[in-house]
Amino acid sequence: MSYMTACHILLSTAMLLSVAGAAASGTSEKAVRITSEIDGVTTLHNGAPVRIERNQDQTNTIHPSFQRTSRKCPPFCIQPMHMPDGVETIGEIEMLRYLERIGAGDDSVLVIDSRGPDWLRQGTIPGSVNIHYKRLSMRSADEADIAAILEHQFGAERTGQFWNFRDAKTLVLFCNGPWCGQSPTNIRGLLRIGYPAPKLKWYRGGMQAWETVGLTTVVPE
Repeated sequence: MSYMTACHILLSTAMLLSVAGAAASGTSEKAVRITSEIDGVTTLHNGAPVRIERNQDQTNTIHPSFQRTSRKCPPFCIQPMHMPDGVETIGEIEMLRYLERIGAGDDSVLVIDSRGPDWLRQGTIPGSVNIHYKRLSMRSADEADIAAILEHQFGAERTGQFWNFRDAKTLVLFCNGPWCGQSPTNIRGLLRIGYPAPKLKWYRGGMQAWETVGLTTVVPE
């Protein structure tokens, strides 16, 4: 056997072993990645693991619900880039990091979809929970109901007439996109009752931006 033939056999064997190893581990190289280092993250949705990736179909287009460029304002007015009082505005990568923390069992983070049922049925971000923005509004919800959400879902503690937010969760809120005022309304309301600004995050791009980059969505049951 010649030296070149032996090298060819060794190279072919190595390639076959590599392919077999990838198949055995269930991994494959993604053509459409989130970043050059990240092809997806795993979160928990309703207690079950969900893998968030970008759509691999390079002819895929945005969901029809988010193709419209113009909606009546008010109420669908373009929101500012930043919320008041130091609330952080985040993008997709930061959102994915919070979802990954949820997937790893971190219960100090809660991602909130502030939209109503009609929009929700078209899909939401895996790992999020739906709390309609009106349920946190003093204009439309009972004070006792809001208090129950603060205590039982957000982890705040009632101390007499005041709230203790020391152990409260970090809330990551989103709605339909830069033209949607539902999550900003929630954020401003939470700030008014004393929720700490560093524990409030706003995904301004919302579902429109999420759909635009082809990230995984789930339809609630």
